[in-house]
Amino acid sequence: MLHRKDHNMDEGRKLVEDFFKDRGIEKRILDYGETTHDSFHAAKAIGVEIGQIAKSILFMADGKPVLVILSGDERVDMKALKKSLGAKKLKFAGEKDVTEHTGFGVGAVSPVGLPSEVRIFLDRSLKKFETIYPAAGGTNTMFESTFEELKDLTGALEADLSQKV
Repeated sequence: MLHRKDHNMDEGRKLVEDFFKDRGIEKRILDYGETTHDSFHAAKAIGVEIGQIAKSILFMADGKPVLVILSGDERVDMKALKKSLGAKKLKFAGEKDVTEHTGFGVGAVSPVGLPSEVRIFLDRSLKKFETIYPAAGGTNTMFESTFEELKDLTGALEADLSQKV
């Protein structure tokens, strides 16, 4: 578990940069003057469809962290997620859980650079886009990727866990 008292956005960005650097991957972190903390704002800042934003949502399933990465124009089907996990209790993670279990702040959770304790699901809703944009550790940073690349980078399980908003 991560315990960071003085978490800030620069630390989150550094986690993402270090992730790529440690793997010898050249990946440009895209910085935006405006916030990209939610799918609507991120799509507006980048100039893409809301669905191309790969949003990361952390859940606590029986007290364990689970991250679902899905298209920005979808929402998580809680029943499907609970069933696929075989969980008794499933809830959205609170701010403290997000920071403690991911090392990122709310609205800045990147699907890369996470501790190995976080189980990750990549929703197939993102497959319909050639290019997708996950968060890069800050509320105004993202990186460009593809479904297959993100699956490889995260080790995520491919799943159908979304519903249209």
